[in-house]
Amino acid sequence: MIIVDTELAKRQSDGNPIRVGLVGAGFMARGIVNQILNYVPGMELVAIANRTAENAVQAYRAAGAEKVSVVERTTALEACVERGEFAVTEDPEHLCAAGNVDILVESTGHVEYGTRVTLAAIANGKHLVSMNAELDATIGPILKVHADKQGVILTGCDGDQPAVQMNLYRFVQSIGLTPLLCGNIKGLQDRYRNPTTQEGFAKQWGQTPHMVTSFADGTKISFEQALVANATGMTVAKRGMLGFESSGHIDDMVGCYDIDELRSKGGIVDYVVGPKPSPGVFVFAAHENDRAQAHYLNYGKLGEGPLYSFYTPYHLTIFEVPLSVARVALFNDVIIAPLAGPVVDVVATAKVDLQAGQTIDGLGGYLTYGLCETAAVTKSDKLLPMGIAEGAVLLRDVPKDQVLQLSDVRLPADSQAVKLRAEQDDYFK
Repeated sequence: MIIVDTELAKRQSDGNPIRVGLVGAGFMARGIVNQILNYVPGMELVAIANRTAENAVQAYRAAGAEKVSVVERTTALEACVERGEFAVTEDPEHLCAAGNVDILVESTGHVEYGTRVTLAAIANGKHLVSMNAELDATIGPILKVHADKQGVILTGCDGDQPAVQMNLYRFVQSIGLTPLLCGNIKGLQDRYRNPTTQEGFAKQWGQTPHMVTSFADGTKISFEQALVANATGMTVAKRGMLGFESSGHIDDMVGCYDIDELRSKGGIVDYVVGPKPSPGVFVFAAHENDRAQAHYLNYGKLGEGPLYSFYTPYHLTIFEVPLSVARVALFNDVIIAPLAGPVVDVVATAKVDLQAGQTIDGLGGYLTYGLCETAAVTKSDKLLPMGIAEGAVLLRDVPKDQVLQLSDVRLPADSQAVKLRAEQDDYFK
């Protein structure tokens, strides 16, 4: 952090700020706009792309911006940036192509739209910081292949739980311990929540009911933990993860896990419901039979092991995203990205009894929820990845709580995400 803020201060004093383009103007994006415009020296949010331009204009206005122009061409966007005006466009291709936009943030949470934006960013040689765990966990490995070929960075971001876990994972490794479990702390888990049940909560916080449903029904956390698994090589203990519940503290849950089983699996990702601190993340780690480390860990009040608890008591979403932008733009530091091919997937599961002819409504909807499963089982059993389920038409009835197979649906023929998923399956045979 000291390195990041020092370099940002230097960019500010040199009159050479990092010029950021943002894709999306929803709940999270609006917070990012306010944060960069008002609290991050050495960085400017020069342009926003959103399918409805007026929402992007309002995001700028709410943060205090005055000179905002809606543009329809890349050259017009570039001219706005040169004049010191803020640019808004409904076509993200203009942000990707603009020569005076240094780096992009994608905050839509929509798999198909995010796929097209990410491909355009890669094609134009733009680094991209993603808040789209759903996209990254579904086709992140193949997108990284394309990004690597173009020499650009594609990474998740600080503030979201996966990257907060990854920061903690890197810290634990850096002090010579072996991470054996990366975990997410939840306050609620109910797979049958839907946009109707979550409407009141969503309205209270200015979010969409579908987004809030994805949090509540376990779909979001499944994508987040799949992302961590693919970045660390860890797996899951079982389909859907273990999901222990507790009303105590996360430190007291080390006894829930068998260290020998964790070691045999090469570590796992998981979630817990109820313990403090919430909403935080944790890593359980071990030393390698080192008596000196054991002595000093005990002296440091971490106990006698064999598992030691490390945790971060918060994740501050929009407040931390600019730090990721700075890490990438200033230091080429990847916050979280797949190691190689997928290790854990998220598979679509029936939330209700499904009927042939229905169209799956996607993430945080009425019809399906997502569960973590190993990529090997997903492939061998031909299961339907949750990230490409939206818009698929059911070819047969599927009972409640049954995982869908690819043969149960007809996938959208024009989906770029579906095509990239097939490419990923073929590439990582």
